[in-house]
Amino acid sequence: MMRNIIYPKKETWPEILIRPTQTVKEIETTVNQVFEDVQKNGDTAIKKYTKKFDKVAVTSLKVTQEEISIAVEAVSRELKEAIQQAAANIEKFHRAQKTEKVYQETTPGVVCWQEKRPIEKVGLYIPGGTAPLLSTVLMLAIPAKIAGCQEIILCSPPDFEGKIANEILYTANLCGVTNIFKVGGIQAISGLTFGTETIPKVYKIFGPGNQFVTVAKQLATKYGVAIDMPAGPSELLVMADDSANASFIASDLLSQAEHGADSQVILVSTSEKLIEDVSKEVEKQLKELPRIEIATKAIQNSKSILVKDFKQALALINEYAPEHFIVCTNNNDFFIDGILNAGSVFIGNYTPESAGDYASGTNHTLPTNGYSKSYSGVNLDSFTKSITFQEISKKGIQNIGKSIELMALAEGLQAHKNSVSIRIKEINS
Repeated sequence: MMRNIIYPKKETWPEILIRPTQTVKEIETTVNQVFEDVQKNGDTAIKKYTKKFDKVAVTSLKVTQEEISIAVEAVSRELKEAIQQAAANIEKFHRAQKTEKVYQETTPGVVCWQEKRPIEKVGLYIPGGTAPLLSTVLMLAIPAKIAGCQEIILCSPPDFEGKIANEILYTANLCGVTNIFKVGGIQAISGLTFGTETIPKVYKIFGPGNQFVTVAKQLATKYGVAIDMPAGPSELLVMADDSANASFIASDLLSQAEHGADSQVILVSTSEKLIEDVSKEVEKQLKELPRIEIATKAIQNSKSILVKDFKQALALINEYAPEHFIVCTNNNDFFIDGILNAGSVFIGNYTPESAGDYASGTNHTLPTNGYSKSYSGVNLDSFTKSITFQEISKKGIQNIGKSIELMALAEGLQAHKNSVSIRIKEINS
Protein backbone atom coordinates (compact mmCIF):
# COMPACT_ATOMS: atom_id res chain seq x y z
CA MET A 1 0.00 0.00 0.00
CA MET A 2 0.97 3.69 0.16
CA ARG A 3 4.17 4.32 2.09
CA ASN A 4 3.72 6.56 5.15
CA ILE A 5 6.33 9.22 5.82
CA ILE A 6 6.15 11.09 9.13
CA TYR A 7 7.48 14.66 9.48
CA PRO A 8 10.27 14.39 6.90
CA LYS A 9 13.24 16.76 7.24
CA LYS A 10 13.64 19.24 4.39
CA GLU A 11 16.96 17.76 3.22
CA THR A 12 15.17 14.42 2.56
CA TRP A 13 12.45 15.97 0.33
CA PRO A 14 14.27 15.43 -3.02
CA GLU A 15 14.63 11.72 -2.26
CA ILE A 16 11.03 11.36 -0.99
CA LEU A 17 9.54 13.22 -3.95
CA ILE A 18 11.42 11.34 -6.68
CA ARG A 19 9.27 10.13 -9.60
CA PRO A 20 9.14 6.43 -10.53
CA THR A 21 10.46 6.97 -14.05
CA GLN A 22 13.13 5.26 -16.13
CA THR A 23 16.22 7.26 -16.93
CA VAL A 24 16.26 8.98 -20.31
CA LYS A 25 19.49 7.19 -21.28
CA GLU A 26 17.77 3.78 -21.34
CA ILE A 27 15.14 5.08 -23.74
CA GLU A 28 17.18 7.44 -25.93
CA THR A 29 18.97 4.73 -27.93
CA THR A 30 15.69 3.20 -29.13
CA VAL A 31 14.19 6.61 -29.91
CA ASN A 32 17.22 7.70 -31.97
CA GLN A 33 17.17 4.46 -33.93
CA VAL A 34 13.47 4.83 -34.85
CA PHE A 35 13.92 8.51 -35.81
CA GLU A 36 16.83 7.75 -38.15
CA ASP A 37 14.91 4.90 -39.79
CA VAL A 38 11.71 6.95 -40.29
CA GLN A 39 13.69 9.92 -41.65
CA LYS A 40 15.29 7.60 -44.24
CA ASN A 41 12.51 5.11 -45.01
CA GLY A 42 9.23 6.93 -44.28
CA ASP A 43 6.06 4.82 -44.31
CA THR A 44 8.00 1.53 -44.60
CA ALA A 45 9.76 2.24 -41.30
CA ILE A 46 6.50 3.38 -39.66
CA LYS A 47 4.80 0.09 -40.60
CA LYS A 48 7.83 -1.92 -39.43
CA TYR A 49 7.77 -0.36 -35.95
CA THR A 50 3.98 -0.57 -35.71
CA LYS A 51 4.36 -4.33 -36.23
CA LYS A 52 7.25 -4.50 -33.76
CA PHE A 53 5.83 -2.36 -30.94
CA ASP A 54 2.04 -2.55 -31.43
CA LYS A 55 2.02 -6.15 -32.74
CA VAL A 56 -0.18 -5.31 -35.74
CA ALA A 57 0.49 -5.17 -39.48
CA VAL A 58 -1.28 -2.14 -40.97
CA THR A 59 -1.64 -1.93 -44.74
CA SER A 60 -2.89 1.65 -44.86
CA LEU A 61 -1.87 4.28 -42.29
CA LYS A 62 -4.56 6.86 -43.03
CA VAL A 63 -8.07 6.43 -41.61
CA THR A 64 -10.66 6.55 -44.41
CA GLN A 65 -13.91 8.53 -44.45
CA GLU A 66 -15.75 5.19 -44.45
CA GLU A 67 -13.99 4.08 -41.23
CA ILE A 68 -14.97 7.39 -39.63
CA SER A 69 -18.63 6.99 -40.69
CA ILE A 70 -18.75 3.44 -39.24
CA ALA A 71 -17.23 4.71 -35.96
CA VAL A 72 -19.73 7.59 -35.73
CA GLU A 73 -22.60 5.09 -36.08
CA ALA A 74 -21.09 2.71 -33.51
CA VAL A 75 -20.84 5.20 -30.61
CA SER A 76 -23.92 5.16 -28.37
CA ARG A 77 -26.26 8.16 -28.20
CA GLU A 78 -25.59 8.60 -24.44
CA LEU A 79 -21.82 8.74 -24.94
CA LYS A 80 -22.20 11.14 -27.88
CA GLU A 81 -24.25 13.48 -25.66
CA ALA A 82 -21.65 13.26 -22.88
CA ILE A 83 -18.84 14.07 -25.32
CA GLN A 84 -20.85 16.97 -26.76
CA GLN A 85 -21.47 18.43 -23.27
CA ALA A 86 -17.76 18.20 -22.45
CA ALA A 87 -16.88 19.71 -25.85
CA ALA A 88 -19.22 22.67 -25.24
CA ASN A 89 -17.61 23.44 -21.84
CA ILE A 90 -14.06 23.07 -23.17
CA GLU A 91 -14.93 25.33 -26.10
CA LYS A 92 -16.48 27.99 -23.80
CA PHE A 93 -13.42 28.12 -21.53
CA HIS A 94 -10.89 28.16 -24.39
CA ARG A 95 -12.81 30.78 -26.43
CA ALA A 96 -12.71 32.99 -23.33
CA GLN A 97 -8.89 32.86 -23.53
CA LYS A 98 -8.84 34.90 -26.77
CA THR A 99 -6.96 38.16 -26.26
CA GLU A 100 -7.35 41.47 -28.05
CA LYS A 101 -4.61 43.08 -30.12
CA VAL A 102 -2.13 44.88 -27.84
CA TYR A 103 -1.54 48.40 -29.27
CA GLN A 104 0.79 51.05 -27.84
CA GLU A 105 2.36 54.32 -28.99
CA THR A 106 5.68 54.13 -27.13
CA THR A 107 6.94 57.58 -28.22
CA PRO A 108 5.11 60.17 -30.38
CA GLY A 109 5.32 58.77 -33.91
CA VAL A 110 6.38 55.25 -32.82
CA VAL A 111 3.56 52.70 -32.79
CA CYS A 112 4.02 49.06 -31.67
CA TRP A 113 1.42 46.31 -31.58
CA GLN A 114 1.15 42.58 -31.04
CA GLU A 115 -1.22 40.13 -32.69
CA LYS A 116 -1.74 36.38 -32.31
CA ARG A 117 -1.53 34.15 -35.38
CA PRO A 118 -2.32 30.42 -35.51
CA ILE A 119 0.37 27.78 -35.92
CA GLU A 120 -0.51 26.48 -39.40
CA LYS A 121 0.21 22.75 -38.96
CA VAL A 122 -0.16 20.90 -35.67
CA GLY A 123 0.16 17.22 -34.78
CA LEU A 124 -1.97 15.77 -32.00
CA TYR A 125 -0.79 12.57 -30.33
CA ILE A 126 -3.57 10.55 -28.68
CA PRO A 127 -2.41 7.55 -26.63
CA GLY A 128 -4.27 4.28 -27.24
CA GLY A 129 -2.62 1.77 -24.96
CA THR A 130 -4.72 0.40 -22.13
CA ALA A 131 -7.50 2.97 -22.60
CA PRO A 132 -8.65 5.05 -25.60
CA LEU A 133 -8.13 8.66 -24.47
CA LEU A 134 -11.02 10.29 -26.35
CA SER A 135 -10.98 13.16 -23.82
CA THR A 136 -7.49 14.16 -25.00
CA VAL A 137 -8.89 14.61 -28.52
CA LEU A 138 -11.27 17.25 -27.12
CA MET A 139 -8.48 18.92 -25.12
CA LEU A 140 -6.20 19.32 -28.14
CA ALA A 141 -8.44 19.58 -31.20
CA ILE A 142 -10.88 22.15 -29.77
CA PRO A 143 -8.28 24.86 -28.96
CA ALA A 144 -6.48 24.08 -32.26
CA LYS A 145 -9.72 24.74 -34.13
CA ILE A 146 -10.51 27.93 -32.13
CA ALA A 147 -6.95 29.21 -32.75
CA GLY A 148 -7.46 28.72 -36.51
CA CYS A 149 -4.79 26.05 -37.22
CA GLN A 150 -5.15 25.06 -40.89
CA GLU A 151 -3.95 21.46 -40.63
CA ILE A 152 -4.81 19.41 -37.54
CA ILE A 153 -3.18 15.99 -37.89
CA LEU A 154 -4.01 13.25 -35.38
CA CYS A 155 -1.99 10.09 -34.69
CA SER A 156 -3.14 7.27 -32.43
CA PRO A 157 -1.89 3.68 -32.12
CA PRO A 158 -4.02 0.96 -33.75
CA ASP A 159 -5.44 -1.96 -31.74
CA PHE A 160 -4.68 -5.62 -32.57
CA GLU A 161 -7.22 -5.45 -35.42
CA GLY A 162 -5.46 -2.45 -36.91
CA LYS A 163 -8.23 -0.03 -35.92
CA ILE A 164 -8.43 3.15 -33.85
CA ALA A 165 -11.14 3.15 -31.16
CA ASN A 166 -14.58 4.31 -32.41
CA GLU A 167 -14.74 6.89 -29.60
CA ILE A 168 -11.49 8.54 -30.73
CA LEU A 169 -12.63 8.66 -34.37
CA TYR A 170 -16.07 10.06 -33.44
CA THR A 171 -14.52 12.78 -31.24
CA ALA A 172 -11.86 13.70 -33.82
CA ASN A 173 -14.55 14.03 -36.48
CA LEU A 174 -16.71 16.15 -34.16
CA CYS A 175 -13.79 18.52 -33.45
CA GLY A 176 -12.78 19.08 -37.09
CA VAL A 177 -9.52 17.12 -37.24
CA THR A 178 -8.12 17.23 -40.81
CA ASN A 179 -6.46 13.79 -41.11
CA ILE A 180 -6.18 10.79 -38.80
CA PHE A 181 -3.39 8.19 -38.89
CA LYS A 182 -3.14 4.73 -37.31
CA VAL A 183 0.29 5.15 -35.82
CA GLY A 184 1.50 5.40 -32.24
CA GLY A 185 4.58 5.70 -30.07
CA ILE A 186 8.01 6.85 -31.22
CA GLN A 187 7.12 6.15 -34.87
CA ALA A 188 4.17 8.57 -34.73
CA ILE A 189 6.29 11.38 -33.28
CA SER A 190 9.06 10.79 -35.84
CA GLY A 191 6.48 10.68 -38.68
CA LEU A 192 5.08 14.06 -37.61
CA THR A 193 8.64 15.42 -37.26
CA PHE A 194 9.95 14.51 -40.71
CA GLY A 195 6.79 13.86 -42.72
CA THR A 196 6.48 10.65 -44.76
CA GLU A 197 4.78 9.72 -48.05
CA THR A 198 1.48 9.63 -46.10
CA ILE A 199 1.92 11.60 -42.87
CA PRO A 200 2.34 15.38 -43.21
CA LYS A 201 5.20 17.15 -41.40
CA VAL A 202 3.91 19.52 -38.70
CA TYR A 203 5.31 22.60 -36.90
CA LYS A 204 4.31 21.64 -33.35
CA ILE A 205 3.42 18.35 -31.64
CA PHE A 206 0.94 18.09 -28.77
CA GLY A 207 -0.25 15.34 -26.50
CA PRO A 208 0.70 13.07 -23.61
CA GLY A 209 2.24 9.63 -23.83
CA ASN A 210 4.49 7.13 -22.13
CA GLN A 211 8.16 7.77 -21.43
CA PHE A 212 9.14 6.73 -24.98
CA VAL A 213 6.74 9.32 -26.45
CA THR A 214 8.08 11.96 -24.04
CA VAL A 215 11.69 11.36 -25.10
CA ALA A 216 10.63 11.22 -28.78
CA LYS A 217 8.94 14.62 -28.43
CA GLN A 218 12.09 16.07 -26.86
CA LEU A 219 14.14 14.66 -29.74
CA ALA A 220 11.71 16.23 -32.24
CA THR A 221 12.78 19.66 -30.96
CA LYS A 222 16.32 18.95 -32.24
CA TYR A 223 14.83 18.78 -35.74
CA GLY A 224 13.09 22.15 -35.52
CA VAL A 225 9.65 20.95 -34.42
CA ALA A 226 8.13 22.57 -31.32
CA ILE A 227 6.31 20.62 -28.61
CA ASP A 228 3.67 21.56 -26.06
CA MET A 229 5.71 20.32 -23.07
CA PRO A 230 7.62 17.25 -21.86
CA ALA A 231 4.68 15.29 -20.42
CA GLY A 232 5.28 11.85 -18.96
CA PRO A 233 3.30 9.54 -16.66
CA SER A 234 0.36 11.14 -14.87
CA GLU A 235 0.53 12.29 -11.23
CA LEU A 236 -1.62 13.79 -8.49
CA LEU A 237 -0.91 15.41 -5.14
CA VAL A 238 -3.70 15.89 -2.61
CA MET A 239 -3.42 18.28 0.34
CA ALA A 240 -6.04 17.46 2.97
CA ASP A 241 -6.73 17.95 6.66
CA ASP A 242 -9.42 16.74 9.10
CA SER A 243 -12.10 18.71 7.23
CA ALA A 244 -11.69 16.47 4.15
CA ASN A 245 -13.76 13.40 3.30
CA ALA A 246 -11.45 10.35 3.39
CA SER A 247 -13.50 8.31 0.88
CA PHE A 248 -13.46 11.22 -1.61
CA ILE A 249 -9.68 11.58 -1.23
CA ALA A 250 -9.14 7.84 -1.73
CA SER A 251 -11.27 7.89 -4.88
CA ASP A 252 -9.17 10.76 -6.27
CA LEU A 253 -5.89 9.00 -5.52
CA LEU A 254 -7.15 5.84 -7.25
CA SER A 255 -8.54 7.73 -10.24
CA GLN A 256 -5.02 8.87 -10.98
CA ALA A 257 -3.38 5.56 -10.02
CA GLU A 258 -5.44 3.62 -12.60
CA HIS A 259 -3.86 5.64 -15.45
CA GLY A 260 -0.76 3.50 -15.46
CA ALA A 261 1.62 1.49 -13.31
CA ASP A 262 4.12 4.37 -13.54
CA SER A 263 1.62 6.98 -12.30
CA GLN A 264 2.31 8.52 -8.92
CA VAL A 265 -0.08 9.79 -6.25
CA ILE A 266 0.87 11.63 -3.08
CA LEU A 267 -1.21 12.59 -0.05
CA VAL A 268 0.10 15.43 2.12
CA SER A 269 -1.69 16.05 5.41
CA THR A 270 -1.41 17.66 8.80
CA SER A 271 -3.66 14.91 10.22
CA GLU A 272 -2.42 11.43 11.14
CA LYS A 273 -6.02 10.25 11.49
CA LEU A 274 -6.92 11.36 7.95
CA ILE A 275 -3.92 9.48 6.54
CA GLU A 276 -5.07 6.31 8.33
CA ASP A 277 -8.68 6.73 7.16
CA VAL A 278 -7.61 7.36 3.55
CA SER A 279 -5.33 4.31 3.62
CA LYS A 280 -8.24 2.07 4.71
CA GLU A 281 -10.50 3.59 2.04
CA VAL A 282 -7.87 3.06 -0.68
CA GLU A 283 -7.65 -0.65 0.20
CA LYS A 284 -11.44 -0.98 0.21
CA GLN A 285 -12.04 0.88 -3.09
CA LEU A 286 -9.06 -0.70 -4.85
CA LYS A 287 -10.65 -4.18 -4.64
CA GLU A 288 -13.60 -3.02 -6.72
CA LEU A 289 -11.58 -1.60 -9.63
CA PRO A 290 -11.38 -3.44 -12.98
CA ARG A 291 -7.85 -2.01 -13.41
CA ILE A 292 -6.80 -3.24 -9.96
CA GLU A 293 -3.43 -4.56 -11.16
CA ILE A 294 -2.35 -1.23 -12.70
CA ALA A 295 -3.69 0.84 -9.78
CA THR A 296 -1.97 -1.43 -7.22
CA LYS A 297 1.42 -0.95 -8.91
CA ALA A 298 0.93 2.82 -8.99
CA ILE A 299 -0.12 2.88 -5.33
CA GLN A 300 3.13 1.07 -4.46
CA ASN A 301 5.03 4.07 -5.95
CA SER A 302 2.93 6.45 -3.88
CA LYS A 303 3.26 8.08 -0.50
CA SER A 304 1.36 9.66 2.38
CA ILE A 305 3.36 12.45 3.98
CA LEU A 306 2.52 13.84 7.41
CA VAL A 307 3.67 17.45 7.89
CA LYS A 308 3.63 19.81 10.89
CA ASP A 309 1.63 22.69 9.41
CA PHE A 310 0.25 24.32 6.25
CA LYS A 311 3.37 26.41 5.73
CA GLN A 312 5.57 23.32 5.55
CA ALA A 313 2.96 21.57 3.37
CA LEU A 314 2.95 24.42 0.84
CA ALA A 315 6.76 24.49 0.63
CA LEU A 316 6.82 20.72 -0.01
CA ILE A 317 4.06 20.95 -2.67
CA ASN A 318 5.84 23.76 -4.52
CA GLU A 319 9.02 21.69 -4.43
CA TYR A 320 7.22 18.64 -5.92
CA ALA A 321 5.39 20.79 -8.55
CA PRO A 322 2.46 18.42 -9.17
CA GLU A 323 0.65 17.99 -12.46
CA HIS A 324 -2.72 17.86 -10.64
CA PHE A 325 -3.16 19.44 -7.21
CA ILE A 326 -6.27 18.89 -5.08
CA VAL A 327 -6.71 20.99 -1.95
CA CYS A 328 -9.32 20.04 0.68
CA THR A 329 -8.63 21.92 3.90
CA ASN A 330 -10.31 24.34 6.28
CA ASN A 331 -8.25 27.14 4.67
CA ASN A 332 -8.05 26.46 0.92
CA ASP A 333 -7.24 30.11 0.20
CA PHE A 334 -3.85 29.71 1.88
CA PHE A 335 -2.92 27.16 -0.80
CA ILE A 336 -4.69 28.89 -3.70
CA ASP A 337 -2.77 32.10 -2.99
CA GLY A 338 0.52 30.35 -2.25
CA ILE A 339 0.76 27.71 -4.98
CA LEU A 340 3.50 28.58 -7.49
CA ASN A 341 4.11 25.24 -9.21
CA ALA A 342 1.13 23.15 -10.37
CA GLY A 343 -0.42 22.21 -13.69
CA SER A 344 -4.06 22.43 -12.59
CA VAL A 345 -5.65 23.03 -9.17
CA PHE A 346 -8.88 21.45 -7.85
CA ILE A 347 -10.49 23.10 -4.85
CA GLY A 348 -12.78 21.67 -2.15
CA ASN A 349 -14.61 18.44 -1.44
CA TYR A 350 -16.76 18.49 -4.58
CA THR A 351 -14.08 19.10 -7.21
CA PRO A 352 -12.70 15.73 -8.28
CA GLU A 353 -9.65 15.71 -10.53
CA SER A 354 -11.65 13.70 -13.09
CA ALA A 355 -13.87 16.79 -13.68
CA GLY A 356 -10.85 18.52 -15.21
CA ASP A 357 -9.93 15.32 -17.07
CA TYR A 358 -13.22 15.35 -18.92
CA ALA A 359 -15.86 18.01 -18.77
CA SER A 360 -15.46 21.09 -16.54
CA GLY A 361 -13.75 23.04 -19.35
CA THR A 362 -10.10 23.32 -18.28
CA ASN A 363 -7.43 21.51 -20.27
CA HIS A 364 -6.03 18.21 -19.00
CA THR A 365 -2.81 18.21 -21.05
CA LEU A 366 -0.49 19.29 -18.26
CA PRO A 367 3.21 19.34 -17.32
CA THR A 368 4.35 16.32 -15.27
CA ASN A 369 7.63 15.26 -13.66
CA GLY A 370 8.18 18.66 -11.97
CA TYR A 371 7.90 20.60 -15.24
CA SER A 372 5.05 22.71 -13.82
CA LYS A 373 7.89 24.79 -12.32
CA SER A 374 8.49 26.20 -15.80
CA TYR A 375 5.70 25.05 -18.18
CA SER A 376 1.99 25.83 -18.45
CA GLY A 377 -0.63 23.27 -19.36
CA VAL A 378 -2.04 23.40 -22.88
CA ASN A 379 -4.24 26.44 -23.51
CA LEU A 380 -5.38 28.52 -26.47
CA ASP A 381 -2.05 30.35 -26.66
CA SER A 382 -0.28 26.99 -27.11
CA PHE A 383 -1.70 26.93 -30.67
CA THR A 384 -0.74 30.49 -31.58
CA LYS A 385 2.35 32.64 -31.94
CA SER A 386 2.56 36.31 -30.98
CA ILE A 387 3.84 38.52 -33.79
CA THR A 388 4.93 42.09 -33.06
CA PHE A 389 4.49 44.94 -35.54
CA GLN A 390 5.79 48.49 -35.55
CA GLU A 391 5.33 51.58 -37.67
CA ILE A 392 7.45 54.72 -37.30
CA SER A 393 6.68 58.13 -38.79
CA LYS A 394 9.22 60.85 -39.74
CA LYS A 395 8.57 62.48 -36.40
CA GLY A 396 8.98 59.10 -34.63
CA ILE A 397 12.40 58.29 -36.14
CA GLN A 398 13.57 61.81 -35.18
CA ASN A 399 12.38 61.17 -31.60
CA ILE A 400 14.22 57.87 -31.08
CA GLY A 401 16.97 58.14 -33.75
CA LYS A 402 19.66 59.63 -31.51
CA SER A 403 19.24 56.83 -28.91
CA ILE A 404 19.52 54.16 -31.62
CA GLU A 405 22.65 55.78 -33.11
CA LEU A 406 24.41 56.03 -29.74
CA MET A 407 23.55 52.46 -28.72
CA ALA A 408 24.60 51.05 -32.11
CA LEU A 409 27.97 52.83 -31.86
CA ALA A 410 28.45 51.54 -28.31
CA GLU A 411 28.01 48.01 -29.68
CA GLY A 412 30.38 48.70 -32.57
CA LEU A 413 27.67 48.22 -35.22
CA GLN A 414 28.21 51.08 -37.66
CA ALA A 415 25.69 49.85 -40.30
CA HIS A 416 22.98 49.80 -37.63
CA LYS A 417 23.75 53.47 -36.90
CA ASN A 418 23.83 54.32 -40.63
CA SER A 419 20.34 52.88 -41.23
CA VAL A 420 18.99 55.59 -38.89
CA SER A 421 21.38 58.41 -39.83
CA ILE A 422 20.57 58.12 -43.56
CA ARG A 423 16.86 58.56 -42.83
CA ILE A 424 17.30 61.52 -40.49
CA LYS A 425 19.62 63.21 -43.01
CA GLU A 426 16.97 62.81 -45.72
CA ILE A 427 14.25 64.29 -43.43
CA ASN A 428 16.45 67.24 -42.43
CA SER A 429 17.36 68.06 -46.03
